[in-house]
Parts: sequence; structure tokens; C-alpha cells
Amino acid sequence: MGSQKIAVVTDSTAYLPPEVREQLGIPVIPLHLVWGEEVLKDGVDITPVAFYQRLQAAPTMPTTSQPSAGEFVDFFRHVAEEKDTDTIVGFFISSDLSGTVASAEAAKNLLGDLNITVVDSRSTSMGLGFQAMVAAETVQAGGSVEDALEAAQRVRYRLHVLFVVDTLEFLHRGGRIGGAQRFLGTALKIKPILELENGRIESLEQVRTKKKAVARLVQIAQERKGNHPVPRAAVIHANASEDCHRLQEQVQEALSPQEIYMTEVSPVIGTHTGPGTLGVAFYTP
Repeated sequence: MGSQKIAVVTDSTAYLPPEVREQLGIPVIPLHLVWGEEVLKDGVDITPVAFYQRLQAAPTMPTTSQPSAGEFVDFFRHVAEEKDTDTIVGFFISSDLSGTVASAEAAKNLLGDLNITVVDSRSTSMGLGFQAMVAAETVQAGGSVEDALEAAQRVRYRLHVLFVVDTLEFLHRGGRIGGAQRFLGTALKIKPILELENGRIESLEQVRTKKKAVARLVQIAQERKGNHPVPRAAVIHANASEDCHRLQEQVQEALSPQEIYMTEVSPVIGTHTGPGTLGVAFYTP
């Protein structure tokens, strides 16, 4: 049993830093951006930089969609072949935000010869990424599927994903606003602090300026951390790398994480949060 290879996979909304993806060998299935007649693969056919440039100039907004069951079948088959294994554990974007988990489940039912476990991460971005990372590390260290699932679940239960958007307009347009709905009527000038809470986007607070909102974001993260150590944190941005470098310094100081990553918001998520979004994701043991 111990020698059996296990492949850990995720989707493009995790937007794992490329070096992490390579080091841990995590295959990624892209979600789709539908822009007029064009269907683009997230992070494959369009990079975040190109995406935000186009978003600002585009007369029509893109919509997003999950990979089809057929694409998942091809993806799982390819991974099994490439990794020489029949055992795959997949961590995917929250089923409250996307139909990706349902497509993966449908594909699993069509692939009786493969042993596939589909996990609803109840998160996205690096909240999803961290779960895939610890699962892959567990497997690399010789752990079983159960060990990998347990390690990821521990992270999922102790995970915080907080972010500030420049405007609620994009979340509203994309229909992903969840509990942040109540902010809509108020002045569009406010900068809401939002949280991914059990798979949904919920509102925490509203702050007048972006600078204050980011400072408050760091403060909330510090409160959530309490006296616990932070094995890993990530700062995340949508077309705001300068602001994100500053945020990284603040998070480093506030949380003293053992490891910190800076990564971009994948275009599929960026469609809903809009440019200028800044976030922090971390977990405690």
C-alpha cells in the first residue's frame, strides 16, 4: 500500500505559485472565462495581467464557467497516465461559488477504473491552494489518501481568507455576493472587508478608504491568529502588485508566518472581485 502513488490535483482558482505547483507536482484543471464568443482557459489562454488590461477596456463583461464533466474525464485520465497511478485526490473551489465539484463528481462516476476522491474545499484562492499543498506534502512523505484528507481538513477548519475589494460592483454583477448583499445600497465609495466563510462570501466590515481597509484587514488577521503560530500565509492581489508588496510586509510583521507567498487572483475569481482586490489567507495549527 505504502508504495502506491497518489496524485493530488486542484483547479486554476487556487492560483498556486508556479514554483509550489512544480515542487509538489500538482496538476491543475483550468476553469473557463467566456468572453463574447471566446472561451478562454483560466491562467492558460489568458494571464492575470492581460486579463485585467482587457477587463478595463472591454465593452462586455466576461462570465465564468466550470470545466465540463468530459474535460474532467480527460484531465483525470491524463493525470493517471502521467503520474502512473489509479488514485487521485482532487481539491476544488467551493460548490457555493462554482459547479466545478459537481463536474468532477460526474467525471468520477464515469471512471470506474480510477480511484478518485473529490473534495469541496469550501474555499478558493490560496484557501484552496493551502489544502492541496498540505495534501501533496503528506503524500510525498508517504501518507495514504486518508492521511492527506485529514491533513487538508485540519487546514480547512483553521483557515482564514480575508479580502478587500475596490468595489462591490463585480461581485454583484457575477451574482456571487452572498452575505455582502446588504452593503449594496450604501455609497459605492466604501471599501468592504469580506471573508470566505464556509464556502460563501460574507461581509465583515466596511471602511471608508482603501488604505484604512487594508490596515484593518491586517488587524483582523492578527486578531484571528491570536496566540497561535502561522505555518503559512499568502497575500493575494488582482492587478495591484505594488500594494500587495506593502501588504506582504504588514502581514509578515503582524502574523510572523513561517512561510509567506505572494500570488495573483486567478482571472476566473478576478471576474467576480474586480481589479484592485487585495487579500490575505492563512491558517493556524
